Amino acid sequence: MDLQFYLPIAILALTLLFNVPITYGMLASGVFYLLVSGADIGMIVDQVMGTMFTGYVLMAVPLFIFTANVMNSGKVTDSMFEFCKGLIGKKRGALAYVNVLISLIFSGMTGSAIADASGIGIIEINAMKKDGYDKPFSCALTAASATIGPIFPPSIPFVIYAMLSGASVGSLFMGGMIPGLIIAVALVIYIAIISKKRKYPTGSVYTLKEFMHFTLKAFPALLTPVILLVGIYSGIVTPTEAGAIAAFYSLIIAIFAYRVLTFKAFLKTLKDTALQTGAITILTGAASVFSYIVARENMPAMIAGFMMSVTTNKYLILFFFNILFLILGMFLDTSTLQFIFIPMVLPIVNAVGIDLVHFGVVISLNMMIGLSTPPFGFLLFITSGISKTPMVDIVREILPMVGVLLIVLFLITFIPDIVLFVPRMLR
Repeated sequence: MDLQFYLPIAILALTLLFNVPITYGMLASGVFYLLVSGADIGMIVDQVMGTMFTGYVLMAVPLFIFTANVMNSGKVTDSMFEFCKGLIGKKRGALAYVNVLISLIFSGMTGSAIADASGIGIIEINAMKKDGYDKPFSCALTAASATIGPIFPPSIPFVIYAMLSGASVGSLFMGGMIPGLIIAVALVIYIAIISKKRKYPTGSVYTLKEFMHFTLKAFPALLTPVILLVGIYSGIVTPTEAGAIAAFYSLIIAIFAYRVLTFKAFLKTLKDTALQTGAITILTGAASVFSYIVARENMPAMIAGFMMSVTTNKYLILFFFNILFLILGMFLDTSTLQFIFIPMVLPIVNAVGIDLVHFGVVISLNMMIGLSTPPFGFLLFITSGISKTPMVDIVREILPMVGVLLIVLFLITFIPDIVLFVPRMLR
């Protein structure tokens, strides 16, 4: 690698340092490299655009985004919240349990931690505050439970990882089921301990008639993850087709079952989906150019050669990658980590025989933990913003929960069967 490679890297580093959006940073460094190296820009643009327009897997992203935007409407989330309250009943710290349970259910609809925290998060935090919970604890738990979203299927990060690595989206979705449930159980155990220690309030007792009323109201929304998972795991539909079915179904129930989607609201949903999809698409294009530069300069092979000279033990390499991505996740967002660093480490993953599905789930959980980790955890900023709670107070409460999530990360890293059991069973 010569100066024409190091200068674009320096440009990218400077843009990140001055908080320029990562998309523009990668575009600027990419264009600079192509001009300096004398590469055929037209051919590269044609190649990148051709890959994106024929990327069947990538089509799932706007479909899941649309579903998340529809499901975030008030009556849908309210009905699910009441159903979860009835299901938990009169437990000490009941609303904290509800917070985790509803995140698990919501994750089966949206596949996004951001959608979970920013959508249903405000309902969770306000309800917990009203019931006497500390606001920092409520915010921290909302951020921590939101990490389940992209692990339990469906998952937008899994879709992007599949595009980058060539791993099966369906297998990644299946691989995320048990880890997602383990995260929920781990957080529930932590809640049981902390609720008893702090004497958090107990929940409400509903009559059977009231519970059945809430269940019937929530039933159309609760069917969404069932339709998705049964469709994918039975082999009837692909994950992309399942995304289309989920989008259509969410539209139908929002209009006819909950009557929350007026024509004006529908247009706003389309606009929000288009903006979010556009941002991801531009980022994907910019990252593709940057990946081309990295590949042309043979950087993945150099990194792989260096790592293989140190160790060929796949568990040591997984441990090293976990440390690396945890540190990077404290400063960079998920998209940056996926698009820049995943292509660099994949040759090493393949060389030492790490299963791509296992690695995808491990690294995705790693990146989700980064969203809840200071100093730049995006979920912390979201919960702080919607609740007007000082960040420093939330950080104090989130650290033990991050510790819980790290235990789960350790388990799925060194016991691959936790991830691979369901995909192998359903092959």
